[in-house]
Parts: sequence; C-alpha cells; structure tokens
Amino acid sequence: MRWRASEQHLGGAPTLVWARLSKAFRIGAPSVALLAVLVACAEPEPSQAAAPTAEFAATDVWLGRWTGPEGTYLDISGGGGRYELTVADLDGPRTFPGQAQASSIVFERDGTREAVRATDGVGTGMKWLADQSNCLVINPGEGFCRP
Repeated sequence: MRWRASEQHLGGAPTLVWARLSKAFRIGAPSVALLAVLVACAEPEPSQAAAPTAEFAATDVWLGRWTGPEGTYLDISGGGGRYELTVADLDGPRTFPGQAQASSIVFERDGTREAVRATDGVGTGMKWLADQSNCLVINPGEGFCRP
C-alpha cells in the first residue's frame, strides 16, 4: 500500500493506517452489518437480565443443592423462572432444563413431564427424610431436603 500524499496524523494514526482501515471497512461492510444484526438479536447476559420478580421468588429460593439418601441430590441453578436441574440418583447425575410454573419447576425427563415442588419430609414418601421440614419432591420416593 502506498503512502497518501499527506503524512498528517489523524487521531494519532498515520494516514496509511487510516487508509487501510477504511479499505477494510468498505470490503467488510456486509460482515459488519451481519454482526450488528446478530448482536441486536442476542439474548441479554444473565447480569443484564431483570431481577427476579415476585412471580419466581418461590422457586428462586430453591437454588442450590438439596440432598437425598444414599448420595442422591438435586442441584438447582439459574433463576428468574429458568433453571438447570441436576438430578443425581443411584445411576448417576443427569441435567435437565426447567422452567417455573405456578409454585413448581417443570422439566422433561425421558419423554415424561416432571415437576419439582415443595413439601416436607413426610411428603417425599421416604422414611429417611420423614423428620425433615424443608424438602423438594419430584415423585414419591424421589425427595431431597436441606436444613
């Protein structure tokens, strides 16, 4: 690339650099336009998302780990009505996307719609958790509690 007749500096950059940049932008204008469209359509980062509303407050308090008997557990992450559930049973952990619905978190497991809901130890249907008061249950016999 040749130097332009003037060797003035434009914003601290020589004219040569400016000429190269302007040429690059002329060639890449469709790419820049596509990038602008993609950025505009992107979902906001979690830090930019609105604070959870009262509608999701009941299920957002469930975030964290809930333990069951024999090493089983339920991990709930996310918030604001959208969650990632990790259910670890005797076969190992599996992860599912979930969504708040009324006072539960619904998700699909093996083609079946399941729901996580609040209960006490007796409501889990598990004798090991019967004396607990702060529990979640997916199905009778599949319960998790925490203090």
